Amino acid sequence: MQTPVSSQTDRSRATRGSPPTTEPHGNWSAAFALTLCVATLIASEFMPVSLLTPLATDLRMSEGMAGQAISVSGAFAVLTSLGIGRLVGWNRRTVLLGRTGVMAISGLLVAFAPNATVFMIGRAFIGVVIGGFCSLSAATVMRLMPNDQVPRALAVLNGGNAVATMVAAPLGAFLGQFIGWRGAFFMVVPLAVITFAWQWLALPDMQAASGQASSALGVLRRPRAKVGMLALALLFAGQFALFTYLRPFLEQVTRLDATPLSLVLLVMGVAGLAGTALIGRCIASSLKAVLCIGPLAMAAIALALTLAGASAVSTTSLLIAWGFVGTALPVAWWTWLARTLPDDADAGGGLMVAVIQMAITAGAAAGGLLFDTGGHTATFLLSALLLCASAGFGAFSVPRSNQGNPS
Repeated sequence: MQTPVSSQTDRSRATRGSPPTTEPHGNWSAAFALTLCVATLIASEFMPVSLLTPLATDLRMSEGMAGQAISVSGAFAVLTSLGIGRLVGWNRRTVLLGRTGVMAISGLLVAFAPNATVFMIGRAFIGVVIGGFCSLSAATVMRLMPNDQVPRALAVLNGGNAVATMVAAPLGAFLGQFIGWRGAFFMVVPLAVITFAWQWLALPDMQAASGQASSALGVLRRPRAKVGMLALALLFAGQFALFTYLRPFLEQVTRLDATPLSLVLLVMGVAGLAGTALIGRCIASSLKAVLCIGPLAMAAIALALTLAGASAVSTTSLLIAWGFVGTALPVAWWTWLARTLPDDADAGGGLMVAVIQMAITAGAAAGGLLFDTGGHTATFLLSALLLCASAGFGAFSVPRSNQGNPS
């Protein structure tokens, strides 16, 4: 029998030395402030997907090189998340506010970048914020909420992530038509200021208990953790080898201009939000099946796109299915983490963010190189191969007793 979520939270707090919240109803204002910050970060990270063509032209880069904007942010997110154990001994309020301030600086650097070098520096800053903020956000929510409200608060946090993933690409493409790619990136700045002010008012002091810092890499000594993290890495590498280069694919192969392209990305995002809302039932039935079938379905879609990419109707249908599955799958992997490593949210969260960002970096980089040399077919075939490998390792990452809904 699997440990209930509330019991897992109790044990996690005890292990980390985190005191329970002093508010019987939970600090929902702070939880929503964290959600807004995470949503802004994710939207900022993935906005280059829909703006590759104009920013590459303006900064005199190839589209493959412009795609490395995601690789750069991912690389710095990896480094930051792996070192997050050194920061959890600080007051969490100070750390989170500091990261939010850096997010505003990143937005300014990117929006006013005079050349590719400054643009990439700004992207590096957003990676630092993502690695630190996302690693600590789930564990921070556990300290802000009473045990019985933690699952709902974490669902709100993950919902903000899903919404950001949904709107980032179509919103970037839409805004880029009217205010340019620089104006689209600048929108991060006022959101960062609002988020900073909200957190300043809502977040309490959260001093760390002595001796609670731990190593993210130490988590890999746990049974099945290595296999699970490898499957997770392959999933995100495969997903972003394709997703990063959707705009040039839709422009060059499907022959869509800005308005229908934005609509396709928006519908794809709405499908992803629907998938996120429905995947819980599938996870309750069999987590293992979700971790296997999901990547295989995405691999089939990637292969189908290489054959049907010239048809706008077929491509739109396939991308709706891609968004439905791909946006929802991270929820399954966070569930896997909660069941596999319930007693160390800080170290487990840091490792998870590092693996995801490293995979996004590798996938976007490899996809960009193949896109520049072999076109979209080579990039999409790589995506399918990585996704199939993720399904294979995912099958071995869930113990038999851990496949269904804990009770």
